[in-house]
Amino acid sequence: MLTLRQLSYFKALATQRHFGRAAETCHVSQPALSVQIRDLEAHLGGMLVERRAREVLLTGFGAEVLARAEAVLQAVRALEDLGQSREGRTGILRLGLIPTVAPYLLPGMLAALRAEDIQRDLQVQEAKTDTLLERLEAGEIDTAVVALPVDGVHVVPLFEDRFLLAGAARGIAALPADLDPTGFGAGRLLLLEDGHCLSEQALEVCGRDRRHKHIEMTASSLATLARLAAEGFGMTLLPEIALAEETAGPTRLALRRFSAPEPSRTLGLVRRRTTPEEGWFTDLATLITRVGEGLTSAARGGGGTGDALPVTQDIGA
Repeated sequence: MLTLRQLSYFKALATQRHFGRAAETCHVSQPALSVQIRDLEAHLGGMLVERRAREVLLTGFGAEVLARAEAVLQAVRALEDLGQSREGRTGILRLGLIPTVAPYLLPGMLAALRAEDIQRDLQVQEAKTDTLLERLEAGEIDTAVVALPVDGVHVVPLFEDRFLLAGAARGIAALPADLDPTGFGAGRLLLLEDGHCLSEQALEVCGRDRRHKHIEMTASSLATLARLAAEGFGMTLLPEIALAEETAGPTRLALRRFSAPEPSRTLGLVRRRTTPEEGWFTDLATLITRVGEGLTSAARGGGGTGDALPVTQDIGA
């Protein structure tokens, strides 16, 4: 019966061209290696090497067998690498994130992955929730960070991300101290374009629908919404994880926390229900939670419930 050990010994012999040196490479005795080579030749029905006093030479048949043996050994190594990837330390991880999360979580996530020496090739896809769930079901991604709730997948909640009201300083300053998300006046509510789950959440939080005359869907990114709000074109809801990025540098954007209970969204990590339970998913959820809670904790240190969070000067280009 042909064995991987025989193929490995034969490859070493073909490389070293000497039984003694091949045996040293394989960490076995020379007689043991010789026996395995003879058994391989007997099983295949032909001589693999010409035995000479100082060296061995491959026969024509041996050269053909070597090419196939190398392919088999390479495939075995690939299977071993795949097995290691099940431990979550190596391999490819295809991760999806919604656009209102990706720019804010990714920098911290990548830094944490490097710090923990998780040698995985991270492939990131940014898309709206429906698209990510379709790609997950089709096997095009392995996991995704989305806003909950979602159906039909295995879900691990990550952390709570509260919403703040963002707008021009004058408009924010005129709001009552006890700020209710359903009663901040008849001002224009700036939303992301249709299809973003954050738009639906903002409508629900503010008790409005798309027929409301003071609703304006104007942007494809939170960064654009923040700039429009800072210039007085309306107000918008800004998640805590976005605060550090969207208020960095000179800006006229002002923020106000809502009264308790503050409106929020819960972010979660999802995978297919048929995906085997493996350590990489739990490890990734723990890592993202740590990064996300770091961002929200920093944001909550900037002002308590009902406190204005003024930011002055012109917004950066």
